[in-house]
Amino acid sequence: MAERRPLTHTTIYDDDWTDHHAVGLEHSGVAFVDVDMCEATNERSVFTECTFTNVRFNCSVQTDVAFLNCTFVGCNFFDATFTRCKLVGSAFDRCTFELLKVEGGDWSFVALPAAKLTSAEFTGVRMREADLTAARCEGATFRDVDLSGAALQKADLTRCDLRGSDLSGLDPLTTELRNAIITTDQAAMIAVALGLDVRPA
Repeated sequence: MAERRPLTHTTIYDDDWTDHHAVGLEHSGVAFVDVDMCEATNERSVFTECTFTNVRFNCSVQTDVAFLNCTFVGCNFFDATFTRCKLVGSAFDRCTFELLKVEGGDWSFVALPAAKLTSAEFTGVRMREADLTAARCEGATFRDVDLSGAALQKADLTRCDLRGSDLSGLDPLTTELRNAIITTDQAAMIAVALGLDVRPA
């Protein structure tokens, strides 16, 4: 459940942005409700403290876009692509993320508790202190992701590709890691977290 809900003063309701190409938009304190953004492309736009309710981002492409302290409720991100985007402080509640692709950018302090991210791909993303509590990430990809300080309690990382990611904040006793793909350095770090005395041969 998203804890943050920005105070909005303008509402865009039931609008059709399908196939819309936007560059350099600036919105602050706007509520987007039932807006169709399927297959839209968006570049270098900034959304500050906006809410998105039942917005469809399906197959959309977001490039160098900032969603700062925004809240997403019941949104659909099927096959959406976020490249070098900034979502610092944003929160997601009851959203769907099938085939989501995130490449680069800053998703620090993002709230994704209990999110189903089983087919999502995060590559080279900064996710410091992100809330992934109880997130369902079976088979997802988190490659070269900065997860330092992230909340991963009760998260399911079964079969996740975690290579190159910062797992220093991970507690292997409270996170499911069965068949996750990691490097030897990550394996040694997890062993130390379990209380093992790791020494060279």
